[in-house]
Formats: sequence, structure tokens, C-alpha cells
Amino acid sequence: MESFFLRYRNLLVLLAILLAQVVGLAVQVRRTVGGHNFLDPGDGPGVRLIRLWTNALISPPERLIQLSRMGASDLWQNYIDLRRVRQQNQDLQQTIDRLRLEQASLLEDAKQGQRLQALLDFQEKYIYKTLAAQVIGSSGSDQSRVFYLDKGSADGLDRDMAVITADGIVGKVRDVFPHSAQVLAINDQTSGAGVILETTRIRGILRGNAVGRPQIVGILADQRIQAGEKVLTAGGDQVFPRGLPVGVVEKVIPDPERDSFIQVIVKPAAHLERLDEVLVIVSTEPRLSPEQEQDLAASVALKGPEAAAINEQRRAAQVMAERLPGLTDPSLPPEQQPLLDTSNPNSAAPPPRALHPDRFTPGTAPPPAADDKQSTPAREKEASAPNGSPAKPAAGPASKAGHAKVPRGNP
Repeated sequence: MESFFLRYRNLLVLLAILLAQVVGLAVQVRRTVGGHNFLDPGDGPGVRLIRLWTNALISPPERLIQLSRMGASDLWQNYIDLRRVRQQNQDLQQTIDRLRLEQASLLEDAKQGQRLQALLDFQEKYIYKTLAAQVIGSSGSDQSRVFYLDKGSADGLDRDMAVITADGIVGKVRDVFPHSAQVLAINDQTSGAGVILETTRIRGILRGNAVGRPQIVGILADQRIQAGEKVLTAGGDQVFPRGLPVGVVEKVIPDPERDSFIQVIVKPAAHLERLDEVLVIVSTEPRLSPEQEQDLAASVALKGPEAAAINEQRRAAQVMAERLPGLTDPSLPPEQQPLLDTSNPNSAAPPPRALHPDRFTPGTAPPPAADDKQSTPAREKEASAPNGSPAKPAAGPASKAGHAKVPRGNP
């Protein structure tokens, strides 16, 4: 090593001097942002070349070290340290499934609450007494449109009770069991309900067709029936009360079995395919609201004093009639007394007489008969006899007939 420094001493000294000069220049000279070099320290700020060169030498290794560290960290976190990730993933998946079920349950509860609220509002405002029931099943056949309720005879249900919703009628109770009931929907082929068209006031019978759509049958062709007309219950079937909504007219088609008759296809107002809660009309006696009952009680309470006042007025009128004998006539019955006489004192004037009466004028004599026509010449002859002496009466039909019966002799 000593021989190396001694051998290359001059060269090493030269390199040391050059390095010292370069370092001195790098400390003195600055590099601006624009890339220009300057020596005047009064000029704008800049970065010295020594710092710039040092940064250029140190930055690549530092960048390489940083990238290596980040890669190692990612490798550890994303690939090596994944022992509990699978269990966490399973737990999160179960939590997501549970939250989805809870969300669906809450959504269904919210929808059911809205339906029940609308049904309760309708039940409170409806005049007849109803019973809420839940649909628990259907027939499961396209040929039979029936469904089952969770209420039965133990709850007060009976056959032929109307089943409705807040939107419109649904059907009628067909069979009743202790704790359930079977309902025949209005779109069944064996059902029947009396309906009336709201605008044209045409009546008919509503029943289902083969595809389960309600239709009105037994109606003569009428151009006034148009699509969109509302259909209401007529009340003549003794099942559905009058005025309940049934649906609207969807279209009118000719009856294929009977000429001059039509079939009116009806779009039902109630959602027959997705029924959940319904109302059963258990009594057709009018049910009053609390406000109406209060008004009725108040009117009944006021009716007693009013009736007493009317009776007092009647007794006062009777006492006055007894004190005024000129107003009563003992010889007349009570209904013809002057105080009780309700006849019109101004009698109607007789009709005027005709200036030229004829046989059509009321009150004139009827026209003469056939016998009178035949005796008219004799009357004229009698009236024209001189000196007022009666003329010889003309032979009547009887005398003519008598002469006709006398036989003539031979000549």
C-alpha cells in the first residue's frame, strides 16, 4: 500500500487538488429553477451544485431501498400474513346475509304496515261491521279461483258473507270451518255478483271466464258502454252491499253463444292475484262512528223538549177551540170541523162555454141514433103541418115490417 502512494503520489495530489476545486465550485455555484447557473449571491435563491450532485447520487439508492421496503411490506400483508383472512371473509359474508334478511323482513313489515293502515282507515270509515282476516292459502289450481282465510265460524263468519278490500270486492265466503273459511273469488266461473255500470246504469251479472278474468254477461249490445267506465255492485244479490267498487270496463266483445248480446271484460279494482289481508262484512246493520253517535244522542235529548212543546201547543189549541164555540160545530164530525178543515176555500171556476158547440164539446147532447135519423123526415113533416095541427105520424120500421108480412092476393 505504501509503495502505491509513493509510486502515484503526484497523480493522487493532482486528483485531490482537482476534487477540491470541483467541490469549491459546487459550493459556490448555484443552479436556479430555470436551469441557469450564476455566481452572484444577490441573485434569486437556488440550489448549490454540491447539494444537487449529492441528491443525484443518493436518490437512486434511496428510491431502490424504498421500493424494496414497500414491496416487502405488500408481500407480507397481502400474501404471507393471510392466515385469518378466510375466517374474516366467512364472518363478513354471514353478516351480509343476515343484514339482507333483516332488510327484506323490515321492507315486508313496512309494506304490511302500509296495507294494514289503509285497511284500518277503510274499516273505520265503512258503515258496516267488518272483520279483518289473513289469506293463508289458495286452491293451487287454475280451474278453481278460491283461497282460504285464518278466520272461521268461531270468529263469527258464515256462508255468503262478502269479502272486500279497501280497493274493491274480492269474493264471498263459500264454506266455513271452525277456524278457517274458504272464499270464492269473483273471477271464478261459478261465482256471481249483481253489478251496475256507473254512467249508463246498465245492470248485469259478474262472473269469471275460463282464463280467470271477470266479465259481465247477459247484457244486450249497447253503444254507450265504453272502456274505462266504472263498475259498482248493484246490491240485488243479497251478498254485496250496493255501491262497492268492482273495477272498470276494459273492453267489450260479442257473445259467441248468443246474438245481440255482449260480454264486458272488467279489470278488477282489487288485486286478486296478490291478496294478503281482507275484510269480511259480518253485519249489514249500519254502524255509526263515535261522532255520529254523539250527534244522534244529542238529537234524541233535544227531541223530548221539542215533543213536549208541540204537545203543549196542541193542548192550547184544543182549549181555545172549546172556548170559542163559533169555531166548532157539534153536528159535524171531527174531521169536518172548521178548525180542522183543510179544503181550499177558493173553488175552481167552471170552464167557459163554447160559442159553437158540437158533439165533441163536453156537456152537449149525444148525436141522434139510427132510429132518430129514420124518423127525421116525419118530424119535419109534423113540424110543417098547417094551423099547428099535428101531422100524421110516419110509418116506422115496425109498421113497414108489418106491411111486409101481409100476403098479397092473386090478380
